[in-house]
Amino acid sequence: MNTAGITPPPVRPRARQRAAEVRELADLAPDGILFTARAVAAGWTRRQLSHRLRYEQWQPIHRGAWAAPGLGVDWFIRAWVLQNLQPNLVCSHRTAAALHRLELLRGSPVHAAETEFTDPRPGPYRGRPGTRIHRLPLSPADRTVRRGLHVTSPVRTVGDLMRHLPRDEAVVLADSALSARRVGGTRRPALIRLRALHAELASPRNGAAHARGLLPLLDPHSGSPAETVARLLIHDAGLHPETQATLRTPDRRCLRPDFFFRAEGLVVEVEGYAFHGTREAHAEDVRRFNDLQGCPEVRRILRFTATEIYRHPKRVVAQITASLHSLRVSRSWE
Repeated sequence: MNTAGITPPPVRPRARQRAAEVRELADLAPDGILFTARAVAAGWTRRQLSHRLRYEQWQPIHRGAWAAPGLGVDWFIRAWVLQNLQPNLVCSHRTAAALHRLELLRGSPVHAAETEFTDPRPGPYRGRPGTRIHRLPLSPADRTVRRGLHVTSPVRTVGDLMRHLPRDEAVVLADSALSARRVGGTRRPALIRLRALHAELASPRNGAAHARGLLPLLDPHSGSPAETVARLLIHDAGLHPETQATLRTPDRRCLRPDFFFRAEGLVVEVEGYAFHGTREAHAEDVRRFNDLQGCPEVRRILRFTATEIYRHPKRVVAQITASLHSLRVSRSWE
């Protein structure tokens, strides 16, 4: 059938209007985020806008902001949106920790449903699901900018969290801030100094005494959250190894194991989740293990994974204690 001379059916006015509105919304949200105030300023009525957004399945992020259909809305987008809506808010606590690439034992904003902010203005705040606002004073030194967001400084972030987190979580966070780390595939330097943390925790805020009591447990040489938790487990068992002790191989190369019980000659190593990421990393681990065995002070090496540290702490401590006992007995027979 020859259709060359057939005129296509006309587009209905309502369909044309819908297509025009969809294009206009896309123009008003170049990054996939639409602010209601911007659309209203462009001539949309709130009723018309609400109808079109819901019909096209835009995602509500917060009152006054929507995300385009299919756009992945993570903690960073939520934080960016709310800070644009309320510029007085400063990202803080767990949200600030994520921006600074500080490691948390649990409850990372990457998986949490809540973004956290500090509002230095006095007065009550009507909270909304997914947002937690802290009413706390902030000095200019307490603020900085990360990834385009206003955020509490690293030392203020650590102080805010240490004042309220349980012991293990607080020490993991502080150790992370005190040491250079690779977090999320990005290498970053140490973010705070111990002296600055002491000064931050000297302020008489709620929870400050709890946080100051944790200062003797911190170790700037810790290399991972699992290593910090292992150190606390060993400490709780009444054992006190050297951390990152310097050992020399027969060819005088320097090695620093995670934990070393010098009197017994026991080395304890903790592998983080990121270990063995490549064939080269695995080969380096094998070389390191062999080199440690060659150190004259070393008689035995125990290695634990992060999973063992987190899920089977009693088993880990029992194995270390048993090894120390057997090494002492064998040495007494030498």
